[in-house]
Amino acid sequence: MTLRASELGALTDALAAVLPLTEPADALLYHFFRRHPKLGQRDRSFVAEHVFTTLRHLRSLTAQTGATDARKLAIGAVMRAGLSLREIAGAISPAEREWAENSKRHKPSLLPAEIAELPDWLWQRLGEVMPASERDALAKAWLAAAALDLRINPLMIKRDAAREALAASGVLAEATPHSPLGLRVAGRPALQQHALYTSGAIEVQDEGSQLLCFLVAPKRTEMVVDFCAGAGGKTLLLGAMMRSQGRLYAFDVSPRRLSRLKPRLARSGLSNVQPTRIEHERDAHVKRLAGKIDRVLVDAPCTGLGTLRRNPDLKWRQTPATIAELVVKQAKILASAATLVKRGGRLVYATCSVLPEENEAIVDAFLAQQQDFELRDATVELARAGIALDTGPLLRLLPHRHGCDGFFAAVMERKP
Repeated sequence: MTLRASELGALTDALAAVLPLTEPADALLYHFFRRHPKLGQRDRSFVAEHVFTTLRHLRSLTAQTGATDARKLAIGAVMRAGLSLREIAGAISPAEREWAENSKRHKPSLLPAEIAELPDWLWQRLGEVMPASERDALAKAWLAAAALDLRINPLMIKRDAAREALAASGVLAEATPHSPLGLRVAGRPALQQHALYTSGAIEVQDEGSQLLCFLVAPKRTEMVVDFCAGAGGKTLLLGAMMRSQGRLYAFDVSPRRLSRLKPRLARSGLSNVQPTRIEHERDAHVKRLAGKIDRVLVDAPCTGLGTLRRNPDLKWRQTPATIAELVVKQAKILASAATLVKRGGRLVYATCSVLPEENEAIVDAFLAQQQDFELRDATVELARAGIALDTGPLLRLLPHRHGCDGFFAAVMERKP
């Protein structure tokens, strides 16, 4: 591949827009493309791929090249992706070529955190909570792009039928190893216009996210709350597991996130979902339903560090200070959500974080304060759904072990 000057220019401009990291990188990149409608699909794919390459390898790129401006980072990123000096020569100036040659020869001794492409604080914290070999494997897994996972809508299609229909259109997929509803797709095919997607027969959903719903295990006639529903990926699966019966409330404080649920809900064919915006965790909707709900899922706001394969910007945007703020919010949300649960009902607390302060510590503190809740064994609960996955009493999913995003979940039940 010979790099075109226009490609490098677009990548430079995109990095300049994204790297302040004032918002999530995917949102910043989306707005960048909206501002540059003349960029073709090939250029957009090139820019997106190399922006995320830069974010994944930002530590070592800056350490090796000394680059801090967007132009040099763009050049470093395309070289890191495998392009030679000869292949990029036509897109750079003589001075940039000299700089690129010097940076290629420069082989500094990198610190362990720089090799792992992690901030110092996160590298140190992971070393405090897991063995060194586990930390190394996790950091390495985070540097690979995540696979594209799909989830069938069991009200519309069987998994084998979906896989065959995808294959007939040139999309290769295989069954996910744990979720009985999941398919893992080879490559990055565009599926937004695929008949299975537009009909609601399939949705994009990471396998780990799917497994959380099997811990909730809702039944047809029950009342269920997805307390932090967001764009509704888990809401849709919970509704399908309920066979579009009973009542399922999708709570969220963000109208923007709930608006993204509406078209997905329309495709799904579900009639039992009630999207509901709440102002805060003590909203009047919460108070009205206190003690009436059979199952509550709390997929709490968190650092999202378990999703670094998909969202590498998070490792640069999160800090110990943001964690300190989040754990206070997580504890409040869990305590409020617990008031919804009826006697004998179930409460599932989950995050897509790998840090114990957001996970085990929140659950331990909650159980110490709420004597009428008891911890259940997540492994046993998954086995009831025919899922043979043993991570102990608490669900702990890690990309290097399970091939999905990092998730944590605890299953608790209120005493009868």
